[in-house]
Amino acid sequence: MGIVVAKSDGRTEPFDPAKIAAGVRAATKGREIDEAEIEQLALDVEDEMRSEGGEVSSSRIGLAVLERLRACDEVAYVRFASVYKHFDGAADFATELALLRKSDSPPG
Repeated sequence: MGIVVAKSDGRTEPFDPAKIAAGVRAATKGREIDEAEIEQLALDVEDEMRSEGGEVSSSRIGLAVLERLRACDEVAYVRFASVYKHFDGAADFATELALLRKSDSPPG
């Protein structure tokens, strides 16, 4: 049996790595990230979800995508976060950027 995604509204559906790739493609539009990198990111997320068990939440998948985007392209990370976290305005972007800067700074 494959991976089942538990949606926030209670529905479930089969995991589809093409949906991950499409979301990442949208977030990386105009950025210097090639198709192979996008496909690999989707496969890596799929592998991680498979290791976590048969059913995973859509929010867990979104976090896995964000973790990977943060490592490869900060602009794509913020774009994806704006959709995933339902940003309402500029203040949400500012908050996310502050969190990004804080997590990138060395401890001390």
